[in-house]
Amino acid sequence: MGDTDLDSTAWLVTPGAYLAGRSAEQAMPDRPLSLYLTMQDGCRIAVDVWLPEGSTGPGPAILILTPYYRRFAVADGSDADAIPNAGKFVRFLVPRGYAVVVVDVRGTGASFGTRDSFRSPRERDDSREIADWAVAQPWCNGRLGATGISYPGAASDFLASTGHPAVKAIAPLFAMWDTWQDHYYPGGVFLNRLSRSYDDLMIAMDHDRRDLLKNIAYYANPDLQGPASVDEDPGGALLAQALQEHLGSFHMPDFITEFRFREEPLPYDAGFSSASFSPYAYRDHIREDVAVLATSGWMDGVGFSNAAIARYLTLSKNPVHLLLGPWDHGARSNVSPWRDQPGSQFPLLGELLRFFDHYLMHRPTGYEKEARVHYFSIHAERWQEARTWPPVDQIRRLHLAPTVLQADKGAVGRDTFQVDFTAGSGDHTRYERLAAIDTTTYYADWGERTARLPSWTSGPMEADAELTGHGVADLWIQSSEPDAAIFVYLSEVEADGTVRYVTEGLLRALHRKESPPPERYQATWPSRSFARADASPLVPGHAERLRIALLPTSWVFRAGSRIRLSIAGADADHCIQVPHGRPPILTVLYGGDHASALDLPMCPFLRPTIEGTKA
Repeated sequence: MGDTDLDSTAWLVTPGAYLAGRSAEQAMPDRPLSLYLTMQDGCRIAVDVWLPEGSTGPGPAILILTPYYRRFAVADGSDADAIPNAGKFVRFLVPRGYAVVVVDVRGTGASFGTRDSFRSPRERDDSREIADWAVAQPWCNGRLGATGISYPGAASDFLASTGHPAVKAIAPLFAMWDTWQDHYYPGGVFLNRLSRSYDDLMIAMDHDRRDLLKNIAYYANPDLQGPASVDEDPGGALLAQALQEHLGSFHMPDFITEFRFREEPLPYDAGFSSASFSPYAYRDHIREDVAVLATSGWMDGVGFSNAAIARYLTLSKNPVHLLLGPWDHGARSNVSPWRDQPGSQFPLLGELLRFFDHYLMHRPTGYEKEARVHYFSIHAERWQEARTWPPVDQIRRLHLAPTVLQADKGAVGRDTFQVDFTAGSGDHTRYERLAAIDTTTYYADWGERTARLPSWTSGPMEADAELTGHGVADLWIQSSEPDAAIFVYLSEVEADGTVRYVTEGLLRALHRKESPPPERYQATWPSRSFARADASPLVPGHAERLRIALLPTSWVFRAGSRIRLSIAGADADHCIQVPHGRPPILTVLYGGDHASALDLPMCPFLRPTIEGTKA
């Protein structure tokens, strides 16, 4: 089984059906128009313009703003893909009537300047100037969109937040909303491996270190020969100058660790904090008429699905569509254990095309009649629709008791264990795609890993049940140390004993204080400020309540299966130690006034009534 929309009834017109009826009436040019645009501060930005051949007049333009090369130079005679980052959008949209403008953001590719930040506010300013230029061109009808996966996706938020009147639709795909809590500090726990791997990638690209770039799976083809120069620079002299400037750019491990607390400013710049490079901070500047297609996957890093949902909830006055699939970062893989092939079969480009056709071309798409939310339920292997998020409002509460999850509180008790700082979730997890690792198999050894963790397991399920949304581990914990990182894992134990990873959550105990979600980051799960003022060390030996949100998912637990909750105090494969070199002794309390529990948004799951159809 796969994630195809074939025969799905979750749409009136499925993305695949729309695509099948939408012809490509133009053609791709052999090469783009490539030039430098000079920003107000004098920095030259490299852009490629791909125009549909055979077009009879101006049309909408789509901007893709990327730090991963707008285009590579390619060895003579090679058939290597010169645009591996943006290519699938360019080759798909241009023949269907869209001009696509691909931009090397400041300090990357053939553009000049240095990067002073991950998604610098200067890039946001640049995007407005680029939009001004684009709408003044004869090939543009004055309507702009933007899209991209990950960094370019969030850059589309940045473009919309400039308030430019020509921007009508953006599709941030697999893109964060808050760089601090959605990306590098989920639950306040720092992802140290991710910061190093990102720095390795950007040194390889920004410094044109092809000896290092060959280690990145996406760019390993030896025929890729660094960033392409623009048309006015055939000899590459300007490109060489730009690359020299890139040597002064920031390094992620040094930069991101300046932000120990969310929205705390840099010591040398009181106006620059983690909010400065996060789309949510500019939410008030996004006009209410801008349409948004927020897309993510159930195993999209360790916060990107939260970002897509928060974007949907926060931009509630905009026409926002939410699409959540069984995907890793970028939908390179279908992560369901019941897939029939590793690659996604869902026509994501068909959904993207219908979105842009509706809001930019004003074609009669019928898109306005579709539900605003679509999500895929794993282990049911089917797409579902919803009118709002979250779609399930029923909560099943399971209490922890010695080794079990049960409906009632049970007797007062406790379990104590010492954290193993060598424990980890492995190297085939939801984290790896963020590090540009070509992962296609996920959590295959999960049964062995959970066997080493303190776990609590329910009795067999009497009937199929759908979990959709954010589960919450509501724990009472004592610690021997004044801080700890708590990792909670949810699994399905099938009737034959097979253990399936479902989802996880994590929280640094220092940040346990909850607060209402801020207006610019709406959430339906436990929210925290992660501010220094709200951080508080634990009192060793004192019981504290920690409500830890599990990352959202849609998963059907089958009749006869059991629900399992496991707890760890470390993930050595991805995260820092908390506290450093002092593995805490943790005690989980049960019953009475300290009744630890697991809250799951669950409802009965109804199987399709006709084989091969979706209910």
